[in-house]
Amino acid sequence: MAVFEDPLIRHPHLHPGDADWLHALVADWQMLSDLAFSDLVLWFPHTAEGFVTAEGRSYIALAQARPSTTQTVVHRDVVGDRIRADLKPMVERAWRYQVETNSSDEGRPAPARMRVTAIPLIRGGRTLAVMTLHFSVTTLRTPSRLELTYRRCASDLLVMVREGRWPETHVEFSAYGGAPRVGDGLLRLDVEGKITFASPNAVSALSRLGVADSLEGRSLAGIGAELERAAGGVVDETRPLLLTGRRAMRAELEAHGAAVTLRSIPLYKEGERFAALVLCRDVTELRRRDRQLMSKDATIKEIHHRVKNNLQTVSALLRMQSRRMDSQEGREGLRRAMRRVETIAMVHDSLSKGLEESVDVDELMRRQLRLAAEMAQSERRVETRLTGSFGQLSPDMVTPLALVITEVVANAVEHGFGPDPAGRKLVVQMSVRRSADAAGRERLELEIVDDGVGLPAEGWEPGLGLQIVKTLVRGELSGVIEWSPGQGPDGEPSGTQVMLRAPILGPQH
Repeated sequence: MAVFEDPLIRHPHLHPGDADWLHALVADWQMLSDLAFSDLVLWFPHTAEGFVTAEGRSYIALAQARPSTTQTVVHRDVVGDRIRADLKPMVERAWRYQVETNSSDEGRPAPARMRVTAIPLIRGGRTLAVMTLHFSVTTLRTPSRLELTYRRCASDLLVMVREGRWPETHVEFSAYGGAPRVGDGLLRLDVEGKITFASPNAVSALSRLGVADSLEGRSLAGIGAELERAAGGVVDETRPLLLTGRRAMRAELEAHGAAVTLRSIPLYKEGERFAALVLCRDVTELRRRDRQLMSKDATIKEIHHRVKNNLQTVSALLRMQSRRMDSQEGREGLRRAMRRVETIAMVHDSLSKGLEESVDVDELMRRQLRLAAEMAQSERRVETRLTGSFGQLSPDMVTPLALVITEVVANAVEHGFGPDPAGRKLVVQMSVRRSADAAGRERLELEIVDDGVGLPAEGWEPGLGLQIVKTLVRGELSGVIEWSPGQGPDGEPSGTQVMLRAPILGPQH
């Protein structure tokens, strides 16, 4: 089904709720197409003067549906096209006089293989649009009882559509979770809720629940009550409204390990309910797969939880061991190892909350920047700032990037105060932006600048932390990283500048 909605958005003569009703119709009219064995096209005036009876008015196709119960006769996608000259007179007549018009009414029979019916859609006495039904007449034969019932149901629905009574805009039915379709199974109920017709697929669906006897003549509400008693579950007090066809709603019946979803559509004529349609679908296999997915999802969450707990346990053991170390150098080494483990634990916890192929990491990196500074020197005054946005990154980039930020920021805090830190405040600013290289490939540029004492005047050898940084940047991020003296506001050397450039790669690069 295709939809072209722009004219509805900009048309000034639609009343509140008109566009919503038309959209609700298009969202649900596949059922009507299947019952009528017809292609459906929705026509709307092409100009803003469409609500006045001006000569020469044109129409545009807003939406189109093809039946799944028979072959299509409108093979081309007409959504967005203007109406053909041979269809325009009958659509214009349906619009102007608010009467149903057939192709033979105009003295111009449609091609022998196709017949067209134009139906005005009326709300509040106003014509909102015209719906045309296109169906084949070359395949006419002695119709079966199922076909006759389908067409009868379609005729009843078309009366409600023409009067603007169906669909009800306050009732929404999602296609998610196995929404029943016409071909899945159809029951027709009388005004008392007794079954007057059951399609073969409907009989099969209910037989999965243990309903073995003939369905016709039985009360669907009575069948539902028997199934609920047999299942021994909690009785749903609203379900009889569906099973008697009194309210448009959707529910599910379960029994004997099977599940059938039901949808009811009350039928009205002259304001009185006289019958109802109930679509049904066997969703046993869908529910079994849903349970499997839920079980796997719970297992994955439990694994993530245990990994996080294990990482936190390792960090706690490192903390305990560092307190028992006599050597200052040993305590410092364990503290740095603890910091790295905690970084991995935090990133893992953030990534485990979603299974997307890309992650919005701005908040994670902002938190990591602050924690890295606090873990490095909790007793000194450090201010952290973040400008720019990382945007969406693959999980494969997030963990090594977080470790790099942790090590670089910790190194800046540990060495930026110099020999006399008393009364001094260190500012660490991280700036990030996304750009494109010469080949047009997207890359990440990350700059970390501090206003500390800066790099040593003579050559310096990076410690273990910065060696880890270089390894992560080259091996995991496929990027480059550089250290250079920073510049203060007056242009004089001040602090240290670290620049990281890495391509933005997809998952499992």
